[in-house]
Amino acid sequence: MKLIEALETLKRRPPAQSPLLEVQLACGFTPLHFLTFLKAHLRRQFPEHALAIGTGLFGDLLGDVRRLRGKPPCVVVVVMEWQDLDPRLGLRQLGGWGPRQLSNIIRDVREQAGRITDSIETISESHTVTLAAPTLPLPPIALTPSWQSSSFENDIRDVVASVVAKLSRLPRVRVVSSQRLDQISVPGARLDVKSELDFGFPYSLLHADAFAGLIARIIRDPLPKKGLITDLDHTLWKGILGEVNVEGIAWDIDEHAQQHGLYQQLLASLAEAGILIAVASKNDPTLVEEAFRRRSPILHRKQIFPLEISWGAKSESISRILRAWNLGADSVVFVDDSPLELAEVKAAHPEIECLLFPQDDERAAYQLLQDVRDLFGKQCICAEDEIRAESTRTSQAAAEATEPERSSSEDFLRSIGGKLTLSFSKNPPDPRALELINKTNQFNLNGRRHTESSWMDYLNDPKVFLLLGAYEDKFGPLGKIAVMAGRQDGDSFLVDYWVMSCRALSRRIEQACLRHLFRKFGVEEANFDFALTSRNGPIQAFFLELTGIVTLKSFSISKQQLLDKCPAVYLQIEEDFGE
Repeated sequence: MKLIEALETLKRRPPAQSPLLEVQLACGFTPLHFLTFLKAHLRRQFPEHALAIGTGLFGDLLGDVRRLRGKPPCVVVVVMEWQDLDPRLGLRQLGGWGPRQLSNIIRDVREQAGRITDSIETISESHTVTLAAPTLPLPPIALTPSWQSSSFENDIRDVVASVVAKLSRLPRVRVVSSQRLDQISVPGARLDVKSELDFGFPYSLLHADAFAGLIARIIRDPLPKKGLITDLDHTLWKGILGEVNVEGIAWDIDEHAQQHGLYQQLLASLAEAGILIAVASKNDPTLVEEAFRRRSPILHRKQIFPLEISWGAKSESISRILRAWNLGADSVVFVDDSPLELAEVKAAHPEIECLLFPQDDERAAYQLLQDVRDLFGKQCICAEDEIRAESTRTSQAAAEATEPERSSSEDFLRSIGGKLTLSFSKNPPDPRALELINKTNQFNLNGRRHTESSWMDYLNDPKVFLLLGAYEDKFGPLGKIAVMAGRQDGDSFLVDYWVMSCRALSRRIEQACLRHLFRKFGVEEANFDFALTSRNGPIQAFFLELTGIVTLKSFSISKQQLLDKCPAVYLQIEEDFGE
């Protein structure tokens, strides 16, 4: 983005009554064009939000961070440069670069780094922090020539590396990737000496733009995809199975097929992290099963569900996979080596992310690995991620078990031993609650999303309650699958947010949660901040069953309505009071 583009972008206004995204920028330099680019990139990332970006005092990074203590939650961006650790490492202050001073500088850097670390750790308890380590070159302070790394430089960089390593382990700290920044901003072209000396702004425009764009992307924290569907021939492995037979397929370096092995390795890693992996291939089902049994690919057969092998259109196989997963196409990535197959799938499922597995182009294949990792990347792996694949299989088994020819729905629900554990703890907030609100579409009260800081601000209201439900039955645990949040108001309560994972539908968990709230609060009426969306059909159907009408806006349900319309609930319900 050029500076003129950034200024034009900032002329765009968000819709009326937009939610506010508050950002506090802490940096020791004058932000100037960096601030302009940051605002512009945030405007592109958050077109539906109003923006408010505050800045601190020049030359006082530590003070800027410390002054955030006790302030309402917001998004904090901490941009650290060398002069923030010791002014002698900058260009605007003369303090001496003599050999005898180097050990003194290292000592002061360690002390200042410790203070900055402690302050960021403190504010991260109530704020989401994006942290950037120094991006500019060190000044020519060491005695070695520039092509040789000195012990002084290595000691300084080691201090920063320790800070970043420690802070990156904190749940609300996000660290800008120096490797990714190196790819998009040439290190030797980042420093603008004249601008630094004249205005206290050290960045070239190209670096300011790339750097700000990366920070805005971290703040946006896009929702990760949930499932990947892959082709087999010339994708998961090299070779066409029907032509070369089981012995002829390959995915190793000796057969010049290492890119396929790396792709399998990445998919196996995603599967272990809870990403759903499926196969859609035009192939012989018997040969495919034999290939997995005899050749033992890195991606194990048990990590794949479902395995769709047929000679029909790929889009039809993908439709069956989406039904088995109970996911929308916008949550899924499809990888194939054929542009034709990708186009056919895209025509049938426009929202799916289609990626080409490149043939005979190792560099492009490596880039594909990076693209896939970016699409599925997330901050941490929770218990629900680890059981997702298995719970999806069991959900499918449960759905099949309710078919009329097998048993009645009532008999089935009585027999599975469902248990619902409800927690009302919100301090500290369970990150699973925000994850569910931001990624659930079908059983979703209004489709509203939150940033981490706005969610924390909402929960800080003492009147707000948070219900988080975990479910398990004889088919296995589903983990934390339901969230309700709102506030009690006299003889009623208001539900601001209500979401439930699609894996948990058809077990009457929604009825159980609502009944429990009526009992807990002892009220006669529940109000719902409902909004009709293009995708929340399941919750619309739920309310239609209770009220007999389809509404487009907020509405109420009485306790008596629920008792009259609610079917039998065969769940053991426990409330988790914590320690």
